Amino acid sequence: MPALLNPRRTVAELKELRALTGDENGAQRIAFTPMWTQTRAWLRQKLAALPVKIHTDAAGNLWTTLRGESDKSLLIGGHMDSVPNGGWLDGCLNVLAGVEILRRINSQYCSKPPVTIRLVDWADEEGARFGKSLFGSSACSGNLNMNEARGLVDKQGMRLPDALKNVGIDFERVKASGQELKNAAAYLELHIEQGPVLLDLDLPLGAVLGTFGVERHAITFHGQAAHSGSTPMNRRKDAFLAAAKMSPEIYQIAEPSGNGVCTIGSCTTKPGIVTSVVEECRITLDQRHLDAAKLAQMLHEAKAASEKFAREGNVLVSWERLWQIAPRPFNDELIALCEESIRETCGKSHRLPSGPLHDAAEVASAGVPTVMMFVQSLHGISHNKIEDTKEEHLELCVSAFDKLAEKTMHWLHSAR
Repeated sequence: MPALLNPRRTVAELKELRALTGDENGAQRIAFTPMWTQTRAWLRQKLAALPVKIHTDAAGNLWTTLRGESDKSLLIGGHMDSVPNGGWLDGCLNVLAGVEILRRINSQYCSKPPVTIRLVDWADEEGARFGKSLFGSSACSGNLNMNEARGLVDKQGMRLPDALKNVGIDFERVKASGQELKNAAAYLELHIEQGPVLLDLDLPLGAVLGTFGVERHAITFHGQAAHSGSTPMNRRKDAFLAAAKMSPEIYQIAEPSGNGVCTIGSCTTKPGIVTSVVEECRITLDQRHLDAAKLAQMLHEAKAASEKFAREGNVLVSWERLWQIAPRPFNDELIALCEESIRETCGKSHRLPSGPLHDAAEVASAGVPTVMMFVQSLHGISHNKIEDTKEEHLELCVSAFDKLAEKTMHWLHSAR
């Protein structure tokens, strides 16, 4: 570990942030709220001693830049916003580890590293208030659907453009943030795993292969309402029964795919009364995989299963796509550097995909070589006040992530 790096300071600052922005229910750093603004003011204070330039881009992303000998930039990213009643590490670990790495690089290279180092706090990664995740990074990548985002409204009835205006952001200009990626040559992101894989393997750290692609659909079975007492079982057109029979097969589809997952997350029926056969049953299906071809095969098999059970139940079925994103595989060379950094820090690494989406996916989609590092999550739980990671693992991840930053900096410098 470089003598100038102090991982314990990162842990202490995470605890300080928790005390400042959390309550008995968890973290409360929801984007575009007064607490979020207060959080960013606190972050600026932590950066004040460094010879850096800090500015907010057109989408509300906060950039901290340490100029190097080259304009070629190494980006380190995370997000300070949280879900309501969230955990103390999700997103902010990435940023505060980046602050510590900036301190180390600034001291070691006398304020002039070989390449420019830029730390970014992405705006509204969580999407907790308006239901649209990755707002700042998708605006920066150019992938943000402006028409969709323009119509988003929070629970209090406030429109997203109005909430942005309250914190000095002009919604119609948010994609101008894309200019920030002009000299971006690599992007690194540290994150808690938010799942149980590393926990089950008893490993502290892992190298991330990429983020899952997602196919999300609403599947509606259309039957016929009829009196539950007078309609014989063999005469029913029960929409719910067809959906229920299909459900086990949906979960079996994931098994042969490797790392794929399928989730039926909701089920609603009409007319929704105990004395009627179900006329309409709507379920939502979320399918994810890192391999685009396997994701497409999972979707094909799910559609075939729905049609099979619709025929058997003498009902109809229709599909509506709710959302789709392609898999975002990360850069092979950076994955190798990530694994190397982990092995040098704790002896053993593991490669795994990310089921949740992250800002790294948007940066990768913009053509910037990208990798993520995961640190073990206790309980395999996140987005919850019990979210936690062992302090020794937090210190290890800061050390390993710093090694990755150093290796990547030299990788970029040697490629000029």
